[in-house]
Amino acid sequence: MKKIVNTKVIAIVLLAVSISFTSCNRKKKPTTINTPTVLAEEVKEVPVYRESIVFITGVDSEHSNYYTSAKMYFEEKQFEVVTEAFSLQEIIAWLNNNYDDRLYSNIHIVSENNPWKGMQLETTINGEIVNERTLRNTLINDELPKLEKGITEETNVVFHAPALANQVNLMQELKNVFSTNKQPNIVATPYYTVFGGEFSKYHLEKPYYGFYPTAHSPGKVDLSKEFAKKYPNEDIDWLETLYNESERYVGEAYTTKFNFPIKMEVDFTDSDNAMPTFTSQEAIMDFIEADETLLNEFKSYQIPIEKFRWKTTVKDNKLIIKGITTVVCVLKPLIKPYGDLQHIAPEIDNLRLYSIH
Repeated sequence: MKKIVNTKVIAIVLLAVSISFTSCNRKKKPTTINTPTVLAEEVKEVPVYRESIVFITGVDSEHSNYYTSAKMYFEEKQFEVVTEAFSLQEIIAWLNNNYDDRLYSNIHIVSENNPWKGMQLETTINGEIVNERTLRNTLINDELPKLEKGITEETNVVFHAPALANQVNLMQELKNVFSTNKQPNIVATPYYTVFGGEFSKYHLEKPYYGFYPTAHSPGKVDLSKEFAKKYPNEDIDWLETLYNESERYVGEAYTTKFNFPIKMEVDFTDSDNAMPTFTSQEAIMDFIEADETLLNEFKSYQIPIEKFRWKTTVKDNKLIIKGITTVVCVLKPLIKPYGDLQHIAPEIDNLRLYSIH
């Protein structure tokens, strides 16, 4: 009897252990291994920019080497130089025809510039020279091709044209010319750009202006007094400078001259007024100042009316008024304010030297 009981006890114990082991196996959860999800990185296309391009848009006269010196300067820098484009039309066509999927970085345009008349650069082939009026009319009449590709917000169109930055409206029109679906930076300086100087291959000079009626110079003494009155804070010996025609040492001011002619017309075909006659310079000036249209046109030049020599002619019921002034331009090279006597390097990212539109 005792043996039978022990056997039952052993069986019960074994059954309990078996149930317990099975229960533990059922409660145990399978181990989960978390594998990190690897997402493909977005591949950004790196823009490829073309080397700097330079357009030499004019030919030197016998008294100037501006374009030749600029060409030599940029060729030494290993820039691509184009000498067959003399108008905006040709520049845009060249940029369109030579686009090769590389974006344009710096586009340099070298052109002489008369602050009152305009650049030597033409609007269209054999067209008018570029100034605010002619370029606006060219754009209104849709006479220029459209620039198609290659321009980004990082593209700089740099104009090496003396004092161009002072013509803000023209700068904006030029921005329109060189825009695609992107707008570039139009870069220019309010100073004179000089290539091929004796002491520097490329530097900038600050201009100062005086005027007198052509062929009626007041003389250097009186001119120097006018400069001193107009620019009282400048440390320049005006009389000595008026005798100086070149930069004899680094930073020395010197003088250059050129004539600026203007022409205005009044049509009397349908006018009730009689064609006037004039017996003096003062009478012509009085007539201009009394005519609102003529006066507004003249004011755009910002030169005193008495600084012109005036004459009139009549042709086909039109009164033709011509004036001419001699511009006396004193140029002072920009030099470093400390250290060795050197010209300031004309770097386009220097906002003291260049304006960006």
